Amino acid sequence: MADDRSATLYRMVLPEHTCPFGVRAKEMLDQHGYQIDEHILRSREEVDAFQADQGVRTTPQVFIGGERIGGSDDLERYLATA
Repeated sequence: MADDRSATLYRMVLPEHTCPFGVRAKEMLDQHGYQIDEHILRSREEVDAFQADQGVRTTPQVFIGGERIGGSDDLERYLATA
């Protein structure tokens, strides 16, 4: 696990839908004392472009220490090993 306590979080918050997994990831990072550089994806086009650029199929996506951890389930596993 990275020594620094900063994370980058990309999550979806559309006008008609806030992704509950993104909310969960943010809460877990907060609970573990991470400073969060949060990037909100506010349209379907932004979400699709992010997913294509990163080669992922889902959001949220969490990065810690420059390493992609993955989504909220991946983050939960990562934090459990800390």
